[in-house]
This record gives sequence, C-alpha cells and structure tokens, in this order.
Amino acid sequence: MNYKTRKKGFVLLADGTIFYGKSIGIEGSSFGEICFNTGMTGYQEIFTDPSYFGQLMVTTNTHIGNYGVVKSEAQSSSISIAGLICKDFSFHYSRPAAEESLYAYLERQNLVTISDVDTRALVNYIRENGAMNAVISTEMDQLEALQEELANLPSMEGLELASKVSTKEVYDMGDPNASIKVAALDLGVKSNILEHLVARDMYVRVFPYNTPFETMEAWKPDGYFISNGPGDPAPLKEAQAVAKAIIEKNAPLFGICLGHQIIALANGIPTFKMFNGHRGINHPVKNLLTGKGEITSQNHGFAVDKEAAAAHEDIEITHLHLNDQTVAGLKMKSKNCFSVQYHPEAGPGPNDANYLFDQFKQNIINK
Repeated sequence: MNYKTRKKGFVLLADGTIFYGKSIGIEGSSFGEICFNTGMTGYQEIFTDPSYFGQLMVTTNTHIGNYGVVKSEAQSSSISIAGLICKDFSFHYSRPAAEESLYAYLERQNLVTISDVDTRALVNYIRENGAMNAVISTEMDQLEALQEELANLPSMEGLELASKVSTKEVYDMGDPNASIKVAALDLGVKSNILEHLVARDMYVRVFPYNTPFETMEAWKPDGYFISNGPGDPAPLKEAQAVAKAIIEKNAPLFGICLGHQIIALANGIPTFKMFNGHRGINHPVKNLLTGKGEITSQNHGFAVDKEAAAAHEDIEITHLHLNDQTVAGLKMKSKNCFSVQYHPEAGPGPNDANYLFDQFKQNIINK
C-alpha cells in the first residue's frame, strides 16, 4: 500500500458532523452506531468480539496494527465490528509472534477502515453528545445520499442483534468426561469465556440464542450460563424466558454482560440505554461483598436500572462501577444466580475478576 496515494475518507455522524481522514485501501461505506474503546492494547480481541456487532469502532490508542494479528487471539470466527476509525494505521508490524498484518486481516473480511482521523476530537465529541449512528465512507461524492440513508438507520435502542451473531447449531467444548456439565446460551459469546469454563473442568454445550429451556434442560446440565452479546436486551424475550425458567428451578446460573441484563429483566428489573456506555480495559469496579476494588474489561451500551435493582426484595447489588455508580453485579438472595456487567474473562484486559468463574464452579458444587 502506497501511503501517499490513499483515497480520502470521512466519518459522518447522524447530527451532520463530519470528520475527515484517509482510507487504508478498503473502499466503500459502512453504517453503524459509533462508539469508542479506550484500551491501549487488544485491538484484535475488540474487533472480533460479537458484542460489537453493528458498531463503528473508534480506537483511542494512536497506533493500530503495530503488533499484527495472531489467530488464537480472535474472540470469534470473524470480525464483528461494522467498521474501524483510527488515527495511525500501521501496515507493517514488529511482533515476532504475529502471523499476518492487520491490513491483510481486515482486507480479507472487507472491513471499511478510515485512518488519519483526529480521534481525540471525535471521541471528545461523542463523549459530549452521546452515542449515535454514523457512516464511514470513501465515496466522497455520495455525501448527500449517504446522509439520507443514515437518517433511516434504526437506533440501537430496541434493536435485537443476538440472532445475527449466535451459533446456528449446538456445539460442545471441553472434555466430555469433565466433572461438571454447563449449558451455555449463546447471545454472542466470546471464545475466551468458554475457555475459562473449560479450564475449570467443565464440559460446555453451547446453544443458539432462541433455544427453549426444555431443550437445554434435556441435556441434564449441572449449571447454566447466559453470555454476552450485542444490541438491546429488552427484545430478547426468549432468552428472558430461559432465565426465568432456570431461576424458578433454582439451578446454578451465571450471566455476563448481556446475560447480566437478561437476568435483571427476568426479575422484572428494567434496563436502559446509556449515554455512551463503558468500553475499555481499565474500568474500576468495587466488590461490595468483599470491599475490594477490581480493574475490569468492559463493553456495553446498556445497563441495569439501579433504583429498581436496589428496591427488589430478592436482589442484592454486589458490584458497582466506581466512575458513575452504575450496577456492575447482582445476585439473587433466594436463588443460585449471579451476574456481572463486565468481562471477567478479559481478553483483552486485566485478570482481577477471574475469580467469578471459580465462584460459578463452587455454586454448582454446593448446589
């Protein structure tokens, strides 16, 4: 790629604001809700996280692509983000373990990417004005047509996206002779979550997002897990019904991120769309049960209503996000059920919250 001959590109926000940059060489246009991640590392894990489906990712770290791509670090079988916006895109990498360049990885999946954008100004604008739909494009002469199409793009609020990223077929992970069997409802699960479960002597069967509880129960699992995923949790009525059934049976249940929100909704606790959401790998959380702080990896644009959770007679708020005091964890007082809003499996991020997988295992053993 000849850096000097790259085409111009732009980021057009729903309110008409435009930021200009350059194409990295993958031409076209891509629509989605714009968001930003503050992580200094972990771009491959971020791009392949199914929770980002339908979103245009702004990376706040200046250099993207500088350490290449390693197949084992992908969190799903393909790139999940709708498009990429960055400051400095590195076509060459210096990491000895890298298997290919990020450019080759993005080009193979035809991901529209705009670099040389003033990402500091763009992120500051999003922080002040909130998440909104946007389009990134190299079609400089199609501005009006793209603006019209952008105006008709549905909002992330009310949008069901789990069906776009969930497995189509049931599959298994781990040793069939493991001591514990876990049924996982896939709303857009990251591979690192499943690997954490498997590493704790669990045999995991992964079910599509719309699987009825009776189908999961027929496998006779020892515990249940509801995964992370993209979009608004409110339209996922089938997943909420599964959570209700598991809770009524009082089987061990663990939810992460979207799974956490589904468990809240199953208990009649509403969720809401956040002004910007939490996306990064240094978010501070306080464990209210132990008094300890955790640095966590987070990626969510919706959250659980704190007042409703606190007022619920069978719910205990176990974790709080220290930046804005939003609910970061819940547990049921009378049932074997708990959940967290953040990502204890990290990938990318710190390992402070890995203990939650051990807690889930212990809940199963002690049931």
